[in-house]
Amino acid sequence: MSLFGLGRNQKTFRPKKSTPSGSKGAQLRKHIDATLGSGNLREAVKLPPGEDLNEWLAVNSVDFFNQVNLLYGTLTEFCTPENCRTMSAGPKYEYRWADGVQIKKPIEVSAPKYVEYLMDWIEAQLGDESIFPQKLGSPFPPNFKDVVKTIFKRLFRVYAHIYHSHFQKIVSLKEEAHLNTCFKHFILFTFEFGLIDKKELAPLQELIETIIVPY
Repeated sequence: MSLFGLGRNQKTFRPKKSTPSGSKGAQLRKHIDATLGSGNLREAVKLPPGEDLNEWLAVNSVDFFNQVNLLYGTLTEFCTPENCRTMSAGPKYEYRWADGVQIKKPIEVSAPKYVEYLMDWIEAQLGDESIFPQKLGSPFPPNFKDVVKTIFKRLFRVYAHIYHSHFQKIVSLKEEAHLNTCFKHFILFTFEFGLIDKKELAPLQELIETIIVPY
């Protein structure tokens, strides 16, 4: 089963979020599709000339959310509370969940529960028009980049868990090339705009160096 084809057995973790047609992000999405089609990820992440940085961050936040969502969706039958009792990335890194609103003190939960909380939280941010405005001319909030940084930090944790706990399963599904391309695109974008602190990237540092060193 390919992530590119919609096989009968495909499990998408949640419905794909899309930018409404005619909205701010529609033109930028066409640009992303065109540049990604060329296969040059380094060019694809760059802010298009004359475009607004916040709009570029917004439309890519939706795209990367959808990508991680789809990747994790292929693993939901393997990433279970029994198999993954904590949200870990190897023996040295474990993530606890807090959103500062419903759950203020970090709690230890299974990996699937953590990802569920995480995706719900991101979906709520993306759907909040005071944070991600859809109408042309609507302003972004002053803390917009901070929200985007938190979204990317949390999406990275899903990648870290997949690579450390489920990579062999990804290989058996013949999806490793797709996973690696998605992660490379994600990391190049992250580095282009300084979205994740270096210490947060430690669980996948060696892999990241193979992407960034030629940068």
